[in-house]
Order: sequence, then C-alpha cells, then structure tokens
Amino acid sequence: MTLNDFSQYARRRVDDYLTLNLGQYEPATHLQNAMAYSLFNGGKRVRPMLTYAAASLFGEANNLTDASAAAIESIHAYSLIHDDLPAMDDDDLRRGKPTCHIQYDEATAILAGDALQTFAFELLSNPKHQSTKVQLQLIQELVHASGRHGMVTGQMIDLANVGNSINIDELEQMHQHKTGALIRASIRMGAISTGAKSEADFAALDAYAAAIGLAFQVQDDIIDITSDTTTLGKTQFSDEEANKPTYPKLLGLAGAQVLAQNLHSQAITAISPFGDAAQPLVELANYIIGRNH
Repeated sequence: MTLNDFSQYARRRVDDYLTLNLGQYEPATHLQNAMAYSLFNGGKRVRPMLTYAAASLFGEANNLTDASAAAIESIHAYSLIHDDLPAMDDDDLRRGKPTCHIQYDEATAILAGDALQTFAFELLSNPKHQSTKVQLQLIQELVHASGRHGMVTGQMIDLANVGNSINIDELEQMHQHKTGALIRASIRMGAISTGAKSEADFAALDAYAAAIGLAFQVQDDIIDITSDTTTLGKTQFSDEEANKPTYPKLLGLAGAQVLAQNLHSQAITAISPFGDAAQPLVELANYIIGRNH
C-alpha cells in the first residue's frame, strides 16, 4: 500500500467514524456546525494515520482503533480552535480557510473546542466497546497526552515565552509537550487497540514518536519561513511576527534542516525491529520531514 493509499484508507475510516458518532443533537445545531467545520476542514489526518499504522503492527484495526483515531483527531481539532483564538495566537486562517472564531464568533469557537474535547472521551468510553480494560488504558493515554502532562502545558510554555530568549533544550521540552505528546499517544493508542503488550515494543514506538514528534515541529518551523501563505494555508512568517522561539531562530535555517534529517534517521532506526510491518510508519516519517505545508 502506497502512502497515498494508506492516507485515503485512514482518512475514510476516521471520517466515517466521526460522522457516524457526531450525529445530530437538535438543541446544539449551531454548536455542532462549528465542531464539524473544524473537524472536516481539510486536515491531513497525520495523527489518525499514525494510529492505524501502529495498530497494523499487532493486528487488524478494529472499533477501538477507530475510536482512538477519532478521539485523537477531536482533541487535535479542539486544540487548533483554541490555539487560533485572539487570546492565544490570534490567527485568521487555518488550512486556507477562516479560523473557527472568524467563521462563527469567539464564544462559539470556545464552546466548539470544549465540546470536541469531551467528544473525544465520549467516543472512547462508549459502552458498546467490548473491553473496559483496554478502554481505560486508551483514556489514560489520551488524558496524559492532552492535559497538564502534555499538550496544554506545552501551549502554556509557548505563550509564556513569546518574546523571550530560550535555549534549545527548553524549546524541545515545549514541543515534546505541545506537539509530541499527542503524536506519542496516537501511536501508543493504535498499538494498544490491537493488543500490544511488550515493554520492548512500546519502548521502540516511544523512541519513534519522540523523534518524529519533534521532527514534525522542526519542519513546521522551517516551512513557516520557506513556504508562502497560499501553500501553508495560514499566514506566512506568523511565528516570526509573533516573536515566538523557533528552531531556525536558534539554529539557523540550515541547522534546523540538519536537525530534522537527524530526527528522521532516529525515528527509522527505532522501528527497524518491526521489519517490513513498519513500512507505513517509515512512509509517514518520510512524509513529515518532506512536506511543505
């Protein structure tokens, strides 16, 4: 299966699952429209792809894999809505379209983000799933990655350091929380959903996730200055104009590009014990450092 084929497979599965479960709730039609606007606005579904790729190492994707992928994407969508708000990054464009608070209004955007966050746990805690033990594991993974131990703390560190000088270790800590934690959870949850139990397997997947999660952010910083607004789908130089700490700012553009390549190599090495079964993860690593938007 080519990366394009795998991408279409993962997108179809997670989008179908999200559509089926979002459903209709008449008192919240306006809210649900804002939720759907942010869930289905052209995202590449990288995190669900990582979930399905990790799941394939240990068995066939199942209903809990779908729930995991959909929950991860819901958390990601909520985080982007809040990240774009005037109180945070104050962005007008996301993936070439008006951000949620521009398309609707600020209050609706806040509530849509809140609703998407709880929707993620609604999906994972559904009593129709057959294994409450596995459900609890998945919920614990997502809670840890998305809350004070992960993404939210990363965003807080980011906001607290706008205009400040921080070193490379502090920048890495910020991004391992803000971006890396949810990527790690995407991979671990996919593996858990199909029965992974070995500590060695999880150690290999964690090493891959740490490298590729950081590479994802390094590449984001690179393309913020090497791409254009149309290609990016958001305002070019937005991080620079906000005076945010970035890898090119600390290492120079060439240094950041070398770091991205080194992290890519680390990721591939980490999953080499899985052999040919890890090819989807290899292809995703190639995509993450090769993208231009």
